[in-house]
Amino acid sequence: MDLLKLNARDNVAVALKNLRAGEIVSYNEGEVCPLRDIPGGHKVALQEIHAGENIVKYGFPIGKAAEDIPQGQWVHTHNLKTNLGEVLTYHYSPRKTDSVNPAPAATFQGFRRTDGKVGIRNEIWVIPTVSCVNRIAELIAKTAGETLKQRETIDGVFEFKHPYGCSQMGEDQLLTQQILADLIHHPNAGGVLVLGLGCENSNIAEIKKRLGDYDPERVKFMVAQEVEDEIETGVQLVLQLADYVRSFKREGCSVAELTVGLKCGGSDGFSGITANPLVGRFSDHLIAQGGSTILTEVPEMFGAETILMNRALNQEVFEKTVSLINDFKAYYAFHEQPIYENPSPGNKQGGISSLEDKALGCTQKGGNSQVVDVLKYAERVHARGLNLLSAPGNDMVASTALAAAGCQLILFTTGRGTPLGTCVPTLKIATNSELFKHKTNWMDFNAGRLLEGLSMDDLALEFWDHVLTIANGNKTQSEKLGFREIAIFKSGVTL
Repeated sequence: MDLLKLNARDNVAVALKNLRAGEIVSYNEGEVCPLRDIPGGHKVALQEIHAGENIVKYGFPIGKAAEDIPQGQWVHTHNLKTNLGEVLTYHYSPRKTDSVNPAPAATFQGFRRTDGKVGIRNEIWVIPTVSCVNRIAELIAKTAGETLKQRETIDGVFEFKHPYGCSQMGEDQLLTQQILADLIHHPNAGGVLVLGLGCENSNIAEIKKRLGDYDPERVKFMVAQEVEDEIETGVQLVLQLADYVRSFKREGCSVAELTVGLKCGGSDGFSGITANPLVGRFSDHLIAQGGSTILTEVPEMFGAETILMNRALNQEVFEKTVSLINDFKAYYAFHEQPIYENPSPGNKQGGISSLEDKALGCTQKGGNSQVVDVLKYAERVHARGLNLLSAPGNDMVASTALAAAGCQLILFTTGRGTPLGTCVPTLKIATNSELFKHKTNWMDFNAGRLLEGLSMDDLALEFWDHVLTIANGNKTQSEKLGFREIAIFKSGVTL
């Protein structure tokens, strides 16, 4: 089979490989003759589609025909236009979610903290309050890390630099402080050194207001302007933290203790067929065992948002989902930017033609579970199950927001490839085997095997086991490469 029709209602199919003009190809319901060469991952018209008619994929419209499209024609951005408009009015039509046969009951070896939270890494983090001390943080982490590298119970010392902490106003400043406070509380960090300059807006006193209660054995503070040698003093504080961090040992923990972020980047025409549904299956399995997942990238929900809305636990969660969507649209409108400036050039090259096309694939990472809560940006998770999180599609900003919300690891699907990694393990799932083989140093798991005859049931169980090995301490490719960065969302002015 050379084409895949995804839903009985579809009038297009996806090319599973590069197709040549004039060569009859088969799909699950018949045959069609491509009128031109068509790249793998792109769409082919299965019937004549008249100008103005909906183009249907996944059983939903992904846009309308901009011109008459004959059977066998390539369907893409040149002859497909979005159906999406501006801010919409929504109505709650709850849909019963399908029951899930969970993966076998499982535990993992995690680090249980004194506050009851569980981490999957036992690291020491150096978190600067302001960009002025980024290099100091880097030098402290490097020097202390070299001293501690022989101590096996500590997974490393890492700094997380960022460009903010000063010259911010209002909500931007408060959100920067809250994101940093969230990271200070993160259970993957056995110990944290908070590094300030001394004269910044987001100084340590302000961070403490956001931080709330903390364990002074676990969290240390240093103001660079107040010490004679900030590197030496910082290293000594990290070594003090190390004595505390070494007290933690891996122990058996229920998978219900896991909170996993769901993210995609560099998507292609196979994302909604392989990797995203695979991650969705994992999400359903984890939730069935009492765990939590968080889906974000709000602009990439536009066009599929009603699917999520109608899976809301109740009217309150539905209303919060409506606000999630419309508030992000208002953000674009306030800055006089087009709401539907998506997909990216790489998405289009990979076969995604419209935002609806992208969103219907993107939201599959959330599986079929009920949406139990909607989180604001910089808010930490507190309800077990599938959560939605307000954050943009930008890979690093969204990944940081997922970590700050409490995710111990992130599942990141990609069809184009990316080396990105953030402050928590970021596991890359390739949508196609060609990418997996081409970028073995970036990719952790190959979902492209679903296009080669492997069943979803079998691959989902293999993937479940693979994720648990990461929770148990195996390193992701991005960790091995040292890709550990954060980025904070900014919407206001800079002084």
